[in-house]
Amino acid sequence: MVWPIVLIFILLLFLGFVAFVGYKMVKPPRFVGDWTPKDLGYDYEEITIETRDGLKLSGWWIPNGEGTVIPLHGYTRSRWDEVYMKQTIEFLLKEGYSVLVFDFRAHGRSDGKYTTVGEKELIDILSAVDWLKKNHPEKAGKIGLVGFSMGAVVTIMALAEDERVTCGVADSPPIYLDKTGARGLKYFANLPEWLYIFVKPFTKLFSGAKELNMLEYADKVRKPLLLIAGEKDPLVKPNEVREFYERNKQINPNVELWITDAPHVRTLKLHPEEWKEKVREFLEKWLK
Repeated sequence: MVWPIVLIFILLLFLGFVAFVGYKMVKPPRFVGDWTPKDLGYDYEEITIETRDGLKLSGWWIPNGEGTVIPLHGYTRSRWDEVYMKQTIEFLLKEGYSVLVFDFRAHGRSDGKYTTVGEKELIDILSAVDWLKKNHPEKAGKIGLVGFSMGAVVTIMALAEDERVTCGVADSPPIYLDKTGARGLKYFANLPEWLYIFVKPFTKLFSGAKELNMLEYADKVRKPLLLIAGEKDPLVKPNEVREFYERNKQINPNVELWITDAPHVRTLKLHPEEWKEKVREFLEKWLK
């Protein structure tokens, strides 16, 4: 009679552990910094974007040129990220674009309990475009997106779902979200990838997220899209991004793929001039 009790106890411990891991995955620590666009030499406005489902997102509006570009941060980061967001914001401003940047739900200083790593974050970008169109229509004639990781997923989705978005750059976009999620357990928490199959139900339970099939978006995006992937990326394999590219190319003559030797979202850091030149040419072609 002892062994069944021990096994039940072990099972309950295991379920409690995977539930805790799932909870932590959808409720990342909030990353908040202290630099502002003023440190880059630009005046800005602290803004609040009310989402279509009633959350308040915190962000900056940095008026500059006529076209507007919206940089989108990745999972666990925020607008204060200094690996890629700060450099991207400064680059876009120097290129003469107005910049609208905000923290996704459950990140930075924005409302929201849980992240869905793409599905509900689409609401955030649609609401940001709503805000721009309402408050600065003169700057919203052409709108570009530059997304990293989770932000790259949202970029791809927005190109398909929002006619107001002109073009997008997707740097290190997860295409197979379950595979990236499993790799993320090892990358972020040093846990075995096989554990993800037990963790995933709890992430969906806590966040209320629906399944996302990014390959379906390869059949929907018909706008200019620059995909960037890194050969040393531990989370997103370049062949997965290439698969999306090859499929999208069948319907989208304006999709491009650039594969570098960088880890996840690190092309800008390792090859800043090449990244800037590639993105500069892309944005000039479609926004100017």
